[in-house]
Amino acid sequence: MEQQTLLIYNTLTRRKERFEPIAPPHVGMYVCGPTVYGDPHLGHARPAITFDIVFRYLRHLGYKVRYVRNITDVGHLEHDADEGDDKIEKKARLEQLEPMEIAQYYTNRYHAAMDALGCLRPSIEPHATGHILEQRELVQQIMDNGFAYESNGSIYFDIEAYNRQHKYGILSGRSLENVKDESRTLAGVGEKRHQADFALWKKASPEHIMRWRVGFSVPDAQAGGRHEMQSVGFPGWHCECTAMGRKYLGERFDIHGGGMDLVFPHHECEIAQAVAAQGHDMVKYWMHNNMITINGQKMGKSLGNFITLEEFFTGKNENLTQAYSPMTIRFFILSAHYRGPVDFSNEALQAAEKGLQRLMNAMDDLQRVQPATECDSETERVVKSLRQKCYDAMNDDLQTQIVISCLFEAASVVNKLLDHKASICPDCLRELHDVMHLFAEDLLGLRNEHAAGAAAGREQAFSGVVDMVLDLRSKAKAAKDWATSDRIRDDLARLGFEVKDTKDGAVWRLP
Repeated sequence: MEQQTLLIYNTLTRRKERFEPIAPPHVGMYVCGPTVYGDPHLGHARPAITFDIVFRYLRHLGYKVRYVRNITDVGHLEHDADEGDDKIEKKARLEQLEPMEIAQYYTNRYHAAMDALGCLRPSIEPHATGHILEQRELVQQIMDNGFAYESNGSIYFDIEAYNRQHKYGILSGRSLENVKDESRTLAGVGEKRHQADFALWKKASPEHIMRWRVGFSVPDAQAGGRHEMQSVGFPGWHCECTAMGRKYLGERFDIHGGGMDLVFPHHECEIAQAVAAQGHDMVKYWMHNNMITINGQKMGKSLGNFITLEEFFTGKNENLTQAYSPMTIRFFILSAHYRGPVDFSNEALQAAEKGLQRLMNAMDDLQRVQPATECDSETERVVKSLRQKCYDAMNDDLQTQIVISCLFEAASVVNKLLDHKASICPDCLRELHDVMHLFAEDLLGLRNEHAAGAAAGREQAFSGVVDMVLDLRSKAKAAKDWATSDRIRDDLARLGFEVKDTKDGAVWRLP
C-alpha cells in the first residue's frame, strides 16, 4: 500500500501544505473549546467532530498527539468590543447560582453530548480560571515589550504600536485601517487609545463576581520608570488560549483549530499576543472548520436560532420533525468537507440517517458473506483499490465525504455478495472487512447504534426466557412434579446456568 503525504489547509497561508510536525513524532494541537454558559448545540458539534477526526487520523499515522481543548469559564464578554456582561456571570445572576456552578453544570452537559457523538476526550482540558497566573505573565510580557498600556486599572493591547513592527491582520487578511473603520461604528473610545485595541486585563466593576487581585509592573512613559499596580479584575477573552497553549504545548506548536468565526478577532488577537510576548507566532498550521447554518444564517446562541444537541437527540424542538441519534448527527457533519458549509434541514438529516444505516447494515452483513475460491473482476477491483482511495481522501485535507462515498461503494459490493451476484476470495474478504472497519469505526468514529439497541433487546429477551423456564419449574415443584423440576434444573446446569433456590424463589446467574 502506498500512503501519500498528509496535506492540510493552512488558513494563515491560504493553501494546502504538507504536514510536517515541528518535533516528530510529537504533535501539539490546541482547539478552542466551549464557553460554558448554556447547553451545547449543533454549532459546537462541528468543531468537536472535525478535530476529533484530526486527532484520530494523526494518531493512526503514528504521531504522539497532545490534544489540548480549553474550557472558557471566565472573561468572555457579550461583545467583542470588551463591553457588556461576562456571559457566565449573567447566567449565574439570572439563576441565583455561583458562576462556577453554572460553568461546571454546562461543562458536564458538554462532555455528555460530545461523548454521545463519539468524540474522544482531549489529552488536556484546561480551564481559563485555573490559569490566571499564566495569563498575568503573558500580559506582563506584552507590556514589557511595549505593546500594551494601562488605563484606569485595565490593560489594553496597543494595535498601532504592534503594527509599527509587525503586521496585525495576517490571518484574517484585514488591514489595520479596515479594523479602525469597523470600530468607528462603535460609540466612543472610552479607556482605550483606539477603539480597535482589545483588553488583556479588565478591571472589575463592583458588581462583577469573578475577580482576581493581580499585580503588574507598569511602565511610566512620562517619568521614564515603572510603578507597581494592583488590579482587581479578570483576563480578556483572547488571553486564555495563548497562555494555555504556550503552557502545555510550548512557544511553538503544530496545529491551532477552531471555527471560522474565530479567525477574527479571536485568533487574530492570539497571533498578535504571541508575537508581542515572544517575538514570533506560536502556531505552524491554523485550521478552521466552516459553520453550520439554518436557512443560510449562522447557528448560534446570540442569534437565538440554535438547536441544542439534546433537542436533536429527543426531537423536542419545533424545527425538528423527529429525533436524530448522535451518530446520525456525526454522519451528517462528516458527509461534508470540514471547510465547506453545512445547512441544516430535516431532509438532510433524514438522508444522513438512511445513509448511516445503509453503511452499518453492510458492515453487519459482511459477517455473513461466505468466501469463494476466487473473486470476480469487479469485486477484486473495488476491494484492492478501496484502502488507498480512502487514504488518498484523508490525506487530501481530510476529505471525509469522499471516504464515505468510497465506503458506500464497498457497501454495494457487500449487497451483491449477499445476493450471490458477485464472488470474493478469502484474502479480499478479510481486506474488505479490515478497511471498512478501519475507516468507518476507527477513523470516522461511527458506530452502529441500532446494533447496540438490538443487543440490549436480545439480552432482555434472553433473561425473560430463562425466567419463564424457572417459572415452569416453580409450578412443577408446586405440583410435586419432581421429575420435571429436576430435569429443568439439570438442563439449565448443562447450559452453564447456576440455579439457586431461595425463600423468595429461584434465582439464576451465568458464572
